[in-house]
Amino acid sequence: MQVLARCFALLRELSADRTELELPDGASIDDAWAALVLRFPGLSPHRPFVRAARNGAYAAWKQPLEDRDEVAFLPPVSGGATHTSIVQGPIDEREVEATLAAADDGAVVTFVGRARNRSDDGREVFELEYEAYGPMAEKVLAEIASEAAERWGASIGIVHRVGPVPIGEASVVIVSTAPHRDAAYQANRQVIEAIKERLPIWKRERFADGTEWKRPGA
Repeated sequence: MQVLARCFALLRELSADRTELELPDGASIDDAWAALVLRFPGLSPHRPFVRAARNGAYAAWKQPLEDRDEVAFLPPVSGGATHTSIVQGPIDEREVEATLAAADDGAVVTFVGRARNRSDDGREVFELEYEAYGPMAEKVLAEIASEAAERWGASIGIVHRVGPVPIGEASVVIVSTAPHRDAAYQANRQVIEAIKERLPIWKRERFADGTEWKRPGA
């Protein structure tokens, strides 16, 4: 059967306004989303925050579709845009800022977490290494960004690095933009604390004496 998939706001930017899908008889809205993600993989991390509609009315993800139905995928109606990724290699914080800042944003707050050359107990560190549970980390990062965006009416960008991180380079960049500074500050702080508490990423410190220490959190 033929189904028309519609996407809006951020989801449209990651995919297309209208996409014709060929689905088997009895397919559900969830199946339509899966087919759309195959074409536009960037949609995948946003699934926990998407609401679905069928023919102009909100609908459950397991609801069956019929031929010529229109299914719509809707991001949260409050808050701003989100951009999250887990990368290997250096992070450009200016690039993250550029993906978010809009003309009506009066405040841009950028937090850069850098690899430092001393551990909490004073030992000399020559390199950090981050390890992530990839698919889960990507999902949780998108959840954290969307929660902060919705609560504070801000746009949120988070990029976390994995693998070796030389001293002085960024391990995580968090950018929050909003019309007013308090919302931008509060959103950034919420993201930082949520990452420390929930993100499945672990840090290994390599010391100058050849020993290593692995601990949770950024």
